Amino acid sequence: MDKNEILKKVNAIFIDILDDENIVLTYETTANDVEDWDSLNHIQLVVAIEKQFKIRFTSKEIQSWNNVGEMVNSVSLKLN
Repeated sequence: MDKNEILKKVNAIFIDILDDENIVLTYETTANDVEDWDSLNHIQLVVAIEKQFKIRFTSKEIQSWNNVGEMVNSVSLKLN
């Protein structure tokens, strides 16, 4: 699965969890760019992403992400 496919699936998860059909993620998107992306929702997003891709992240990995691109890279590394 390539990174664009991962981004599309992650975008769908964000739309579902944050209940906002207008979310369009890019690799540069940060939590500051998405209205309801707060620390509590971040946990729900990570759990949903782990379930979707059947992977697990370490706390260190999660804390290292500065934007959606870094999140997508982590997913890609775990899948490949």
